[in-house]
Amino acid sequence: MADGIRIENLVKTYGEGETAVHALRGVDMYVAPGEVVGLIGPSGSGKSTLLKCLGAVIEPTSGRMTIGEERIYDDGWKIPDLRALRRDRIGFVFQAPYLIPFLDVTDNVALLPMLAGVANAEARARARQLLMALDVVHRAKAMPSQLSGGEQQRVAIARALVSEPPVVLADEPTAPLDGERALAVIRILNDMAARFRTAIIIVTHDEKIIPTFKRLYHIRDGRTHEEIRGDGPAAGA
Repeated sequence: MADGIRIENLVKTYGEGETAVHALRGVDMYVAPGEVVGLIGPSGSGKSTLLKCLGAVIEPTSGRMTIGEERIYDDGWKIPDLRALRRDRIGFVFQAPYLIPFLDVTDNVALLPMLAGVANAEARARARQLLMALDVVHRAKAMPSQLSGGEQQRVAIARALVSEPPVVLADEPTAPLDGERALAVIRILNDMAARFRTAIIIVTHDEKIIPTFKRLYHIRDGRTHEEIRGDGPAAGA
């Protein structure tokens, strides 16, 4: 099955009549398996609304969204359990790590598969494999308050990837980090995208990381425009 995520003519309107706010006006977007794409635009352009629609947090007004070969939205949700969709098929990385303060690093990462019914030992084994890949396995028993900012963000990335979702949505993941750590996070996300064949969308204002993207989507007034950058291969819409 081809993974990745495709959005076609996505519309989101708040309200009705003369007071209606047209947040998305027919967005088209495609991110291939293993690809990391940037989403940029000024405040109020529709970035947050688009990310919430992609993450099944709010319902679009119309359009289509497909993950892999499964249509998840077509002028209405086609998935009966949106919580399971978010838990199992969409990973989230936020500006703040939002780690659970009373769980150690391993259990923070293992919690989602445990909630999905994976045996505790298997979930923790998956967590340790990711922590090893992200070079934070030596902090596996540490509490979140004992981690540096960069370590916390690596743990958050492990948590987003532990269920091997086909899609990861990252909202300003480098905003609190300095230049070196921000670029390290982007390298990690690119490595993880390639390893797990995950389609990753990064919403950002961070000028330090924008040159790293081979493809960008600019969003303005609820519409997207694709920009292909660099010499590497890029998947077209």
